[in-house]
Amino acid sequence: MTDARFTDADPAALSLMAEDAEDLLIISSLVQDSILPVTEIAYDLRHRQLALLLNRFRWEDAAAARREERAFERVRAVLLISDVQRVQSDGIDRADTDLVLELLSLRWQPGEDGTGQLLLEFAGDGTLAVDAECLNVELRDVTRPYIAPSGRAPQHPDA
Repeated sequence: MTDARFTDADPAALSLMAEDAEDLLIISSLVQDSILPVTEIAYDLRHRQLALLLNRFRWEDAAAARREERAFERVRAVLLISDVQRVQSDGIDRADTDLVLELLSLRWQPGEDGTGQLLLEFAGDGTLAVDAECLNVELRDVTRPYIAPSGRAPQHPDA
């Protein structure tokens, strides 16, 4: 019998918070290429929260998957934005219940006294603009990883 290796353990679920632009860059890189139906976006006006249920590509595991020649993985994750004052969308038809979105990036535009606007940018020029009292974003994996249905890592052509 051999000793267990760290890589033999189940992958730990991500649970991260962003309270400044530097933290947000990390979360943005982890949610890049997440897929979600438009029906998985919920705005709770009373609690001032916007939640998105994502099918997140596991970028943090992609290099290991290539090296070990194993399948790429996705995981279901919740992206929760708190302290929301207003949500606007541009280029996203919320009435189209068959619409599937691909999240490309999160970007914070600071305003006065800690307020600002969080931009969620989607493929095809769709954007959600979230006015917030402060930057307060959480990313939590909520399922075990599963094999990515495409079997491939998302590709980004060089600019």
